[in-house]
Amino acid sequence: MYTYKNTIRGFSAILTAEEARAMEARDEVLSVRPEMMYELHTTRTPHFLGLDRKEAKLAASNVIIGVLDTGVWPESKSFSDKGLGPIPGKWRGGCDKGSLSMCNKKLVGARYFSQGYEASLESKSPRDTDGHGTHTSSTAAGSVVSKASLLGYAEGTARGMAAQARVAMYKCCWEGGCFGTDILAAMDQAIEDNVDVLSLSLGGMAADYYMDTISIGAFAAMQKGILVSCSAGNSGPTPSSLANTAPWITTVGAGTLDRDFPAHVILGNGKRYLGISLYTGPPLPAGKMLPIVYARDASNNVTNEKVKGKIVLCDRGVNARVAKGSVVEAAGGIGMVLANTALDGDELMADAHFIPATAITAKTGGKIKKYLSSARKPTATIKFEGTKLGVQPSPVVAAFSSRGPNLVNPEILKPDLIAPGVNILAAWTKVVGPTGLAFDERRVDFNIISGTSMSCPHVSGLAALLKAAHSDWSPAAIRSALMTTAYSTYKNSETSNPFGHGAGYVDPVPALDPGLVYDLCPLDYFDFLCALNYDSAQIKLLALGETNFNCDKKKTYSVNNLNYPSFAVSVQADQKGGTVVLKYTRTLTNVGKGGTYKVSLFSPSQSVKISVVPGILTFSQKNEKKSYNVTFKVATKMKANTNQFGRIEWSDGKHVVGSPVAFSWT
Repeated sequence: MYTYKNTIRGFSAILTAEEARAMEARDEVLSVRPEMMYELHTTRTPHFLGLDRKEAKLAASNVIIGVLDTGVWPESKSFSDKGLGPIPGKWRGGCDKGSLSMCNKKLVGARYFSQGYEASLESKSPRDTDGHGTHTSSTAAGSVVSKASLLGYAEGTARGMAAQARVAMYKCCWEGGCFGTDILAAMDQAIEDNVDVLSLSLGGMAADYYMDTISIGAFAAMQKGILVSCSAGNSGPTPSSLANTAPWITTVGAGTLDRDFPAHVILGNGKRYLGISLYTGPPLPAGKMLPIVYARDASNNVTNEKVKGKIVLCDRGVNARVAKGSVVEAAGGIGMVLANTALDGDELMADAHFIPATAITAKTGGKIKKYLSSARKPTATIKFEGTKLGVQPSPVVAAFSSRGPNLVNPEILKPDLIAPGVNILAAWTKVVGPTGLAFDERRVDFNIISGTSMSCPHVSGLAALLKAAHSDWSPAAIRSALMTTAYSTYKNSETSNPFGHGAGYVDPVPALDPGLVYDLCPLDYFDFLCALNYDSAQIKLLALGETNFNCDKKKTYSVNNLNYPSFAVSVQADQKGGTVVLKYTRTLTNVGKGGTYKVSLFSPSQSVKISVVPGILTFSQKNEKKSYNVTFKVATKMKANTNQFGRIEWSDGKHVVGSPVAFSWT
């Protein structure tokens, strides 16, 4: 099927179980592993992130972002190459045969990989028949498009985070999912093509790094100086639900913007509740209150006689949100109120409904259900109010965004940071409608969707901007700059915690001048693997069949000493009491002017004491490195599964280099 040369030394093939066992028994074969499945993690943001400020208007035309996804719709204006100069000379890629017309000076590469998933019923080309890939790639680096909107919603000028960067699409996701062999082949090709950033809005189950396809490919990319940005997953708010947790991957969760699409529910008792919707059809009769019924009271099948001419209150579930409205319409209903469940939380997903419909929070749903059960003849209407800006509180961590702690390595805090991922407007394919449903015959140039799939390309594009501004920065330095300048976000109007937002919400303008960074080189990651007690075979599986590196038996390795921009401290709870002392070492590199930085410590409670030595670091020249030691004294008398959070900050009066600290008692 494939022969790999940049990510691993190996190949993929279709084998019987007996053939696989025979292959694995050969001395020259390190490992034989089965195919793995991965899934996709599916206008206002440049302004919200401050990219319209003078200091953020950087040309990134020499930076190439490789996107692994469902393909691309090249006719979209977001991939216009108007105003772009020649393709960078470093580019070694291109377009697959038969797809040459898709490419230009903006979309410099378009390839597809389908050997793992034989896509016999789909387009055998890099063309996007799903919409996901067009959306993510245009979010990262879409060209400037004026008067962009979805059916009039979120109207404005659309542009990617790095609007002048080049895009290379590697289609490896199909209707049946994303297969590991195809993903690895795509990453292998992207490395060969010489991309600067890799963006993967997809992931699988948590697994040891040497067993995870994306982790393996990302390690090879890191060794070549390529930053890999991946989505954290959409399994929140469940704890330890993260994907893509390797420390050489930048793991991105999702947060909200300050933009909404209000569609209020007005009840017969005069109560008014906020919902959101992207509905654009005929409104409900003006000034008229209509009967409303709870779907559960209308039987599971939503029978015609019980809903005809009524608004129907439905609960979210496993079925597509918009599809529920179609069921209501088919039964004679004239509107829908779609209530979140407790698991969905308070964040609302905007949808282009077919009938007058709005989405509400679980709390609001409870209030409306109470009204329905108490009123003799309950009535309601829905008022659609278009696009609203300046919504507060914002940003808020998305309920669906996967959470820490990190199951694979609790000592590495993940996600790294969060970025806009709720109700994001970006380019779309012409093959399917905005809902993605087969019966949706509408066709749009832009669509609004949500997921960590949307937040990931925001960071990919911002990484491209930093790469353009600082071409000598490593992937770790770029990630550090984005993390240490991020800011805290909110959950239910309260500050969230690092298991939800990592270092915080990305803030690209200060990231351009972070002052100091936590840098890492490939050898640091090899030491990290030794600290995990990986044997030589496991390291070879992960690190391109590396034969020149062996863990030094005389050296003491510590996971705690990986030079990461955040801290995760895990201790065993013990009701008998006691104190655990843990020591960490970090090294800061000056990437700005000289200066003196003083440390500030924020301890979460009396159960934790943080000390840093030295407390002052003075830098006199660029690229100078200074190390410091951190000691955490943690009381063990605590209930299991308790989490607390602190912070370590270095500041010279201008820059603040912040690191979150997560304490977990298990």
